[in-house]
Amino acid sequence: MEDWLRELWPRHRRAILAGAAMLAVGLAIGLAAGRVLVPGNRAVLPAKSAAAPAQPAAPPAAALPGPTVTNGVTSDPPATETSPHTVVEDEPLVQPPMAAETRLAALPPPAPPPARRERPAWERFAVVAPNPGGLPMVAVIIDDMGLDRRRSERILQLPGPLTISFMSYAEELGRQTQEARAHGDELMMHVPMEPLGQGIDPGPGALLDRLTPEELRKRIGADLDRFTGYVGINNHMGSKFTAFAPGMEMLMEELHRRGLLFIDSLTTDHSVGLALARQAGVPTAGRNVFLDNEADVGAINGQLAKLEEIARKKGNAIAIGHPRDATIAALAGWLPTLRAKGLVLVPVTAVVQARQHGDTRYSRGPDTPAPPGRN
Repeated sequence: MEDWLRELWPRHRRAILAGAAMLAVGLAIGLAAGRVLVPGNRAVLPAKSAAAPAQPAAPPAAALPGPTVTNGVTSDPPATETSPHTVVEDEPLVQPPMAAETRLAALPPPAPPPARRERPAWERFAVVAPNPGGLPMVAVIIDDMGLDRRRSERILQLPGPLTISFMSYAEELGRQTQEARAHGDELMMHVPMEPLGQGIDPGPGALLDRLTPEELRKRIGADLDRFTGYVGINNHMGSKFTAFAPGMEMLMEELHRRGLLFIDSLTTDHSVGLALARQAGVPTAGRNVFLDNEADVGAINGQLAKLEEIARKKGNAIAIGHPRDATIAALAGWLPTLRAKGLVLVPVTAVVQARQHGDTRYSRGPDTPAPPGRN
């Protein structure tokens, strides 16, 4: 072997040296190209064996190996397949953003707004009362209003606030009630009810104990619909009907539904009005004094003095009068003196509010008897 080489070397020395030089240059070029095409010389992890718990991740595009040069021949890297479960090491797993509709659907529904409770009619239509400042309060109701137009007009000229109770069957109630409201007076409905006295007509639309439930309900609705803007009702006559519990229960049910109050005129000691009103949740109060059982100024002044006495004793008192000449004259002289006497004139709703606190001093019935022959 050595003899063979010694024989070839002199003849082919230049060719052998040239081939060796070319081989060295080729190897150097291949190494340089590999470093350029694989920056950072980053290693790509081989796929794990079948026994491994998970498949390897495909490398990111920047880490894929470039073409290689072997013996001066450039070849492309073998194609690779990426598994849908491939995880690339050293890169975090990023969850896709949730769509806005999905996020909104996942939120709990908003709580509904609290229901707005409307104030009852007896509070909405109440006249603002003067501040009593701890002084006794008196309320004066004038009922039977609207029938005698001339005297009703004179009542409205008196200092107020008075409580004006218009008869349910009076005419032109819209105009008359607007005028009363413009004077600053509080409005009520005067509802006719059956009396005990034989041959006494309480008027059209009266509530009677002999009516069928359907007819009674119809009459109650018709009476209460005669005008608007009033705080409640009081009874015209009614010594028989106010003692009739089934009919009064039906009336109180409708008053409660409409948010109205009930002032018991107390034309009889047997009235169930106050008790059934409280049972039905209807604001209520009973009158203390009838002013004009006797249509005489002197007698009416005596009743007004009694009203003052009750107000000082109990803290408040309610009087009921009518549009009569003697009543108008007595009130015209008495009303301007109240402040000097340490009393405050208020609408009847102020007295009802004061009595809502459960003062038992007002449960004994009227302080003066009902007018004879009209109850």
